[in-house]
Amino acid sequence: MGSYAVKEMFLTLQGEGMQVGRRAVFLRFAGCNLWSGREEDRNDAICNFCDTDFVGVNGDNGGRYRDAVALADKAALLWGDLDRPFIVLTGGEPLLQVDDDLIASLKRKGFEIAVETNGTQPAPAGLDWICVSPKQGTEVVLRKGNELKLVWPQPGIDPNVLEQWEFEHHLLQPMDGLNVASARESAIAYVLKHPRWRLSIQTHKIMGIR
Repeated sequence: MGSYAVKEMFLTLQGEGMQVGRRAVFLRFAGCNLWSGREEDRNDAICNFCDTDFVGVNGDNGGRYRDAVALADKAALLWGDLDRPFIVLTGGEPLLQVDDDLIASLKRKGFEIAVETNGTQPAPAGLDWICVSPKQGTEVVLRKGNELKLVWPQPGIDPNVLEQWEFEHHLLQPMDGLNVASARESAIAYVLKHPRWRLSIQTHKIMGIR
């Protein structure tokens, strides 16, 4: 059994994608293979538009968890006594750390397990919901899952190619930042012309939810 570097873990509502609005424990792992997370490295990063702080282990309920059981226990405590426990494994890049021990420990607590990944790492068995968000300039090895969420626009990524991958849902999510207005306009126009795709909005930012 390994240890886990966790940036933060908290109870919230899923803010985007097909599971939007659902009560969830968010387990954010520290570290990513596409950016160091440090602003001085952003311009040279493979993924330079990330809007998440995943550096260190100093967030709420963050730390270096000694084993999978301890991490699952904390997640269960955050969920409380309600039924249908649901957890979202995110990052950073969660699949750098998620392993069979953690999945088994979360399952013993009754969790339905979702993951949000850049798709450059293989997924262990036992995940209930796989959301892949591909990034331009990377080799995506995880081309099968439930939800493909493309941050838009990304020059060099052709949505027509992504349609050939084995996903149940295809979403375009306008890139946040200085050009968010044009990104929204472009994404809406694309979805109107390509009905296989659906618009994804970061509702947690609009609603002020963490």
